[in-house]
Amino acid sequence: MKKLYKSKTDKKICGVCGGLADYLQVDPTIVRLLMFLFVWCVGIGLAVYIAAALIMPFKDEVE
Repeated sequence: MKKLYKSKTDKKICGVCGGLADYLQVDPTIVRLLMFLFVWCVGIGLAVYIAAALIMPFKDEVE
């Protein structure tokens, strides 16, 4: 079963986009661009990112 974690190796700010990209098995740049567009166009993306950064654990914290 796959679980969603923040990335410690592929992070720019908190590792949320890197972890999400790893979970979805896509390029992290695509996830970062989509997140930027979501924040810029919709506005609620920043709140979602902050919530994910606070809630999602790093992989080595759980194992």
